[in-house]
Amino acid sequence: MAKGGFRGMPGGGGMNQAAMIKQAQKMQQEMLRMQEEMENKTFTAAAGGGMVKATVNGKHEVVALEINPEAVDPDDVEMLQDMVIAAVNEAMRAADEDSANNMSRITGGLNLGGLF
Repeated sequence: MAKGGFRGMPGGGGMNQAAMIKQAQKMQQEMLRMQEEMENKTFTAAAGGGMVKATVNGKHEVVALEINPEAVDPDDVEMLQDMVIAAVNEAMRAADEDSANNMSRITGGLNLGGLF
């Protein structure tokens, strides 16, 4: 092995191991804080021109569902079902997008896979 180790490895001119560990711990604390904040956030989406509104939290739990009485047509239950599904799915997408944006902000755009 070359003197000083491989390039990019500890001792090779890169960040030392203690600083890397400290940075990883700081990032992990920020991620935990963000996770707690996400669990308390709510995301609302509408479907059918506002006839159906669904609200989910950051834990992907439906916490509210509003259905305009005009959307209830006993002869077309499938339409109502589709609107409920669309509203819930859109609210879930909003929650996922917010979570991904926050994670990217914390990690600086690094793709850490399943590291944390």
